[in-house]
Amino acid sequence: MTSASMGLPSFQTILVLSVLLRVGLIVYSEWHDQHSVVKYTDIDYRVFSDASGFLLKPGPSNHAQGPLAQAIPGLQNVIGDPYTRETYRYTPLLALLLAPNVWFYPAFGKYLFAACDILNGVLIYRLLLSTVLIRRTKAKVEDKPLPEEEKAIERERNAQATLYSALHLFNPLVFSISTRGSSESVLASLVLLTLYAALRGRWDAAALLLGISTHWKIYPVVYGVACIGVIGGADRARGCKGYVRALLNARTVRFTMLSAGTFVALGGACYLIWGYPFLYESYLYHAHRLDHRHNFSPYFYLTYLTYPVPGGTPEQFDLWGRVVRSSLTSFVPQMGLAVSTGLAFGKRTRDLPFAWFVQTVVFVIFNKVCTSQVSFHGYTGSYNALMIEQYFLWYLLLLPLILPRLGTTRRRALAYIAVWVGTQALWLAEAYKLEFLGRNVFFGLWVRSLVYVIGNVWVLGGIMGDYS
Repeated sequence: MTSASMGLPSFQTILVLSVLLRVGLIVYSEWHDQHSVVKYTDIDYRVFSDASGFLLKPGPSNHAQGPLAQAIPGLQNVIGDPYTRETYRYTPLLALLLAPNVWFYPAFGKYLFAACDILNGVLIYRLLLSTVLIRRTKAKVEDKPLPEEEKAIERERNAQATLYSALHLFNPLVFSISTRGSSESVLASLVLLTLYAALRGRWDAAALLLGISTHWKIYPVVYGVACIGVIGGADRARGCKGYVRALLNARTVRFTMLSAGTFVALGGACYLIWGYPFLYESYLYHAHRLDHRHNFSPYFYLTYLTYPVPGGTPEQFDLWGRVVRSSLTSFVPQMGLAVSTGLAFGKRTRDLPFAWFVQTVVFVIFNKVCTSQVSFHGYTGSYNALMIEQYFLWYLLLLPLILPRLGTTRRRALAYIAVWVGTQALWLAEAYKLEFLGRNVFFGLWVRSLVYVIGNVWVLGGIMGDYS
């Protein structure tokens, strides 16, 4: 079955169309932002650009505050502090990466993020051909095929890889977020490069890339659990002692040390230059962050009920209030599920994409903050709503790599999509009453958050059952 028989163009054509789509949207965004009060560009992109400007243009109240910057004379006059920009809570490497935004072209970062989108599509295509589909095809063919059959199998593999890659490249969530200026595609590239190295057995490279990914954003750290299970040969372990030996041996320790060492080295270098602001904004802020605003998280309403009133006297919480406000209340079940699913499914190399997918889904579902941004785009007063959920991209990135191994019927697939979309729509309909109409519907919104969690858990359970 060829690409033509499936009604698909070649992968090269898909890439060209993907590039043109993204370039067109970026060009449109520049025009739109100049002619409309409601901007197409994400506010985070302006934060990135401002942080890059602060980094490149130090001043009396804007300079690197790390020990190294203070110890070396004149260094504070060369390197600024990106955290001078309020709400910049990312690695300083991102601000450095977007230096061309300040030097010569403000939209450079959008093209960079779009290029990472394209790179991700290429990586997905190559992973499908080199590992996912080749294993599935070998399982279907018992005897050595004839030359004509080999060509037909190769054409089928290329067609399927093109189809699944196109699902990512033409996903509206993917191309809209990158062209609006979100940096998620950079992290996605790091994650896919890590997976690419792991599936090829290049574990040292995978460890280094995992350390870089975790420095960029902390959640990929959970993928290390599944990698350790594969490296140690957990699928061949017998008994409790054998399983422990599979997880704790020279190879797994080497992987852990390389990965953790990379993370610590990057973080240490950033701390030496930018000091405590880097440590707090990049990591500590997220550890104790309490978001009382409405979001998909099942914890938001409890946080809202115990959130201190602005300008009021500090409230003394009882034991229940302290438990609700504790970061451990959400962290323990979230990380417990992410780690346990990594150990359960991270046993064979070919199962790594699925293990990472399941880990990411449970991480997102049970995260203490899972915000949704509703943007309104339009001109001359006519607007269309677009729901942007960046957290979903973390696991949608891996979906094309597991689809070939899902034995899902069409009816079940439609049910999964309906529940996944429907629970979000149900939540957004109630959130609209709160955000735009000012109604006190916090309790009803929390109930819908619970429905969202139950619905997504049901979808994930179905996918786990369909995986082969």
